[in-house]
Amino acid sequence: MAAKRKFDSEALQYTYDRFIAGDPEQEKFYEQALFDTEVASLLYDLRTKAGLSQRALAKKVGTTASVICRLEDADYEGHSLAMLRRIAAALGKRVEIRFLPAVKPKRAKPRKVA
Repeated sequence: MAAKRKFDSEALQYTYDRFIAGDPEQEKFYEQALFDTEVASLLYDLRTKAGLSQRALAKKVGTTASVICRLEDADYEGHSLAMLRRIAAALGKRVEIRFLPAVKPKRAKPRKVA
């Protein structure tokens, strides 16, 4: 079972608890959507910080502006490692992949000192 998400917003917390939490299929869909959104946002931020339009980045990468547009769309699920590496290289960056625990370890309870 996935760890319960905590939100700063009461409305977001209520919505998550009501419609997602406890339903493995919805939790999986939510996590995938969150991942896709993070990748799209990272690509957009890298491109705009470099001062490039989608068309200019596409030219540097050797693809079309529509491909860059698709990659920056949070609903796009087809990110390939090869394309991410090409974009990173065009922007003077590198891709780093890390494998993290799926569930955060529970914090140890503080010991009471007598």
